[in-house]
Amino acid sequence: MMELFHGPRSTCSQKVRLCFAEKGQTFVSHLMDLSQGAHLTEHYLRINPNGVVPSLLHDGQAILDSSVICEYLEEIFPSPALSPATSVGRAQMRAWMRYLEEVPTSAIRVPTFNQIYAERMKTISPETFDQWTSELPLRKAFYRKMGRDGFSATDTQDSLDRLTQTIQRADKALQTGPWLLGQQFTIADIVLIPTIVRMDDLGLSHMWNGHPLFAAWYARVQQRPSFKAAYFDGTRMDRQFRWPAALHRPQEGPVEYPAKSPD
Repeated sequence: MMELFHGPRSTCSQKVRLCFAEKGQTFVSHLMDLSQGAHLTEHYLRINPNGVVPSLLHDGQAILDSSVICEYLEEIFPSPALSPATSVGRAQMRAWMRYLEEVPTSAIRVPTFNQIYAERMKTISPETFDQWTSELPLRKAFYRKMGRDGFSATDTQDSLDRLTQTIQRADKALQTGPWLLGQQFTIADIVLIPTIVRMDDLGLSHMWNGHPLFAAWYARVQQRPSFKAAYFDGTRMDRQFRWPAALHRPQEGPVEYPAKSPD
């Protein structure tokens, strides 16, 4: 049995849901209310000591890290293939994955937190903020750098520069085919999708103006059946969203995916 612990709006969770949908596989869904600290409970930390989502349990064995989960799914469900058939092709895919994880995946967190979460953080006392961040296993330094007032103008510009570089590199790669690695849609495309969706949600879609190949890639992505499956109701963000009011409550008990998210 496959059980996925994931957040509706978590970009890393979206990545894994895309991969499941591309594979045509189902899982038992455990939607986590991150605003209520579901990822920091004793039960969940036994599954994932990093205190982040997503986590996959396959017959009781924990598979952690979203990109690792995607490659794991590729190994156990080889068809339809989401990685190239050759060793060189797979190396090229993994090179893209490492770049995407290090550059845009981390960069998008800055405008996300500045636009969506910083306002909420200002209402928290310094003592509460310090106590809360002290309990975070993995992202303590990230939140403390953000602080209660959001990220600095320098940090924000750096993140936008990294996102710009990503779009430029992807646009150049797309000269050889409809997808990052040419004719085949791969895990590399999947890893990039959630960042671009988040940019779109945050009003940053102007950043790919002048990059028609990239704009066409994003349009194709949204037409894939996996996109609708991964981005069910309540998974997108926009400037009007305010944490935690619109977050879903956790589902009670196992739910076979795909399922309508709870109201």
